[in-house]
Order: sequence, then structure tokens, then C-alpha cells
Amino acid sequence: MTAAAAAEMVDQIRVLVVDDQTLFRCGLARLLGLQRGLHVVGEAADGAEAVRMVQALAPDVVLMDIRMPGVDGIEATRRIKQAWPEVRVLILTTFHTDTYVLEALRSGASGYLLKDSPVEGITSSIQAVMGSERVISGAIVQRVVDMLAGDAPSREFYDGLTPREIEVLKMIAGGLPNKRIAYKLAISEKTVRNHISHIYEKLEIYDRSQAVLYAVRKGLVEL
Repeated sequence: MTAAAAAEMVDQIRVLVVDDQTLFRCGLARLLGLQRGLHVVGEAADGAEAVRMVQALAPDVVLMDIRMPGVDGIEATRRIKQAWPEVRVLILTTFHTDTYVLEALRSGASGYLLKDSPVEGITSSIQAVMGSERVISGAIVQRVVDMLAGDAPSREFYDGLTPREIEVLKMIAGGLPNKRIAYKLAISEKTVRNHISHIYEKLEIYDRSQAVLYAVRKGLVEL
């Protein structure tokens, strides 16, 4: 390796790509490796592996997915920032519900991007967070500003849930079965199931445990 090449390697931003989808992860790593000024030092398939690889590889920036088996991206971000505060974490995900955005930023992430971002946009975002800037996808930035300012309307803060759906969600989080929810609200079990289906669709969740977690994070119920 020539002296010039070695100097260029030193100046490159070291990137770790974390995503449980192998095809997406490998494809993104390859594309980023072609970008001038970036050097992909490794790939991880889940949050626990990401933490271990940060310790082993010392990346400058971690591109972190949120939903992964075992340790998710938010918890992994929290662990990384606690142990290595100088490492920048940039969330890259398909999910953009209010809860995920706020939890990611609170965990210490420097930015939040959606996976449909062009590779040039991801590259510029990596460079931006290395300059201590915060980066948020244009599709959700106004919502974040409104939430942090306390100006978001109730339905926006709860990801579009109606007052009735919020009521049903609270009862789900309280451990009530559908039959009991129907009785308390004086509606049919079929209507309850419809409400739950709408709640899952709006929050991009799949079961009651995730609904409980959402309700706790939003302060709708207490543990």
C-alpha cells in the first residue's frame, strides 16, 4: 500500500452496518463501500452482535436497524452510547411511528433515516453526523419538531389512533381479554377485534406484547 493510499484510509469514516435482513445488509454495505470517504469495517445481524463488533472494530458510525431478533436497535444504541459515547449511531429503518422515532433519539442516536433513502443521502447523513449534526428523514422531521414542541395533536402523537382505539389499547395493556373489553365498552367482540386489527395496522405491530410496550412507552399505562 502506498503512503497516499494509507493516508486516505486513515481519513475514511469507518462504518458498521447492522440489519437482520442479509440481502439488504450486504447490498447496502457493498454500495457504501463504493462511496468516497467511507470504509465499511463490518456487518452485524442483530443488536447484540452490533455491540460486540463496535468493541472489536471501533467504527465511527453505526447504521442501525430497529426491529431485529434478540436485542433490538434501540437497546443496542443505548448500550453503545453508554459504553462508547464517541460512536455515532444512525438509525436506518422502514418504521417511522412516533414511538420509534422518539425512543431512538432518546437512546442517543444521532439521526433517523428511512430505508428508501438514496445511497447518496445515506452517505451525506453519515458525513453529517460525523460533524456532530443531527439528521432526520424529511418525511418525518416536521412530526418530530411538533412532538418535541408539544404542538402535535393527540391523534398524531398516538400514530393516528382514534380515542376509541386508545381506550381499547389501554384495556389490552391492562390484560383484559376481548370478551371483557366488549362488555366494558358495551360493544360486540367482533367490533373489539376490528379495533385491535386497526391498532396493529396503524402501529405496525403484530401481537399484544408489542401493544403493551407501546402503551407503556406512551404513558397510557404504568408497569
